[in-house]
Amino acid sequence: MGTNISIIGLGYVGLPLAVEFGKQYNTVGFDVNKNRIKDLKIGFDNTAEVSKRKLSSSIKLKFSSNIKDISKSNIYIIAVPTPIDNRNKPDLSILFSVSKMVGSQLNKGDVVIYESTVYPGCTEEDCVPILEKESKLKYNKDFFCGYSPERINPGDKKRTVTNILKITSGSTPKIADKIDRLYKTIIKAGTHKAESIKVAEAAKIIENCQRDINIAFVNELSILFNKMNIDTYQVLKAAETKWNFLPFKPGLVGGHCIGVDPFYLTYKAKQIGYDSKIILSGRKLNNSMSKEISKRISKRLKEKNNVKGLILGATFKEDCPDIRNSKVFDVHKELRKNNYDIDFYDPYASKDEVKEHYNVSLIEFSKVKKKKYNFIIIAVAHHEFINLDIDIYCKNKNTVVFDVRNIFDNKKYLSL
Repeated sequence: MGTNISIIGLGYVGLPLAVEFGKQYNTVGFDVNKNRIKDLKIGFDNTAEVSKRKLSSSIKLKFSSNIKDISKSNIYIIAVPTPIDNRNKPDLSILFSVSKMVGSQLNKGDVVIYESTVYPGCTEEDCVPILEKESKLKYNKDFFCGYSPERINPGDKKRTVTNILKITSGSTPKIADKIDRLYKTIIKAGTHKAESIKVAEAAKIIENCQRDINIAFVNELSILFNKMNIDTYQVLKAAETKWNFLPFKPGLVGGHCIGVDPFYLTYKAKQIGYDSKIILSGRKLNNSMSKEISKRISKRLKEKNNVKGLILGATFKEDCPDIRNSKVFDVHKELRKNNYDIDFYDPYASKDEVKEHYNVSLIEFSKVKKKKYNFIIIAVAHHEFINLDIDIYCKNKNTVVFDVRNIFDNKKYLSL
């Protein structure tokens, strides 16, 4: 029997993976969202990660939401979301549900590879028992597991899945070799075979914890330097002349990775009796930046009544339609407390999704063109915003412009 692969979950991670594997192996791209499957079958990817041409180039790829279509697979790759709940605790309900589904289909010799971000130990301590229970098979005797963390960078057209070095791991040395060889067939950048599944899980989680902490540091610097009347970006530019200075920039930290993953590690830490000192401090500071931006804008406004504002950018990062955990909406919420009338525009975000998840209405840019504003926030560094003449939309010389990512490097504008 040849290699038959099922990719479970066709979001930002699973779809690009399915497309690459589907060029060489019989591959089923599975998702419970029937509308998603319907779109993909006609060549439309609403995440804007994979073009119609790339989808059609994957000649051995089949899309389905029918569990029967994955039953003949011998390799299952799980790439489903692992969010947090409203108490910042890991929400593994989707991962466990999919593990249950895959477990019901397992046969002897099958391999289950997890790509979803989890805390160290989750695969073998939490997911494997589900697979065993549903399959009635024995782990590392009848079936095997691996962990190969995703490193997708949404909106990045250069660092795509094949161009990013991939960490691999397996539940036995033989399976680790097998999984590593499998990924090597599609990953041009190469692979790094980790010593164990736990090592691979831990490596993934600290990648984003490290970024979160470093961004928190420069965010704290921006608060401090603002009080000292010093331009943070000029300080960073000067400091970056040293060869080993890390070039992080201040900003809003949201999304489904950096703003979420640290809570997975601190959750596991608490389980084993350790309270995080640094990781949660970074999270707390980064989550406070929406209030910092709102405070700075309100402080600078000359007018206090009938204030009209414009926010450019709703997604959690540039050049992608992903609005999950976007902190721009927190800025909007803070400013709305002052009864400001605010227009919200984003060329990538879905109006329906924004309305459904945040109860905010996005407007067309044609309407923006007809208005003048007391304050303008360039919240996301979309390429479409770089060539905008922001001054056209300013009501007068007192209009406050806050360029969150400093994409204009304009001394007249506020920035973090």
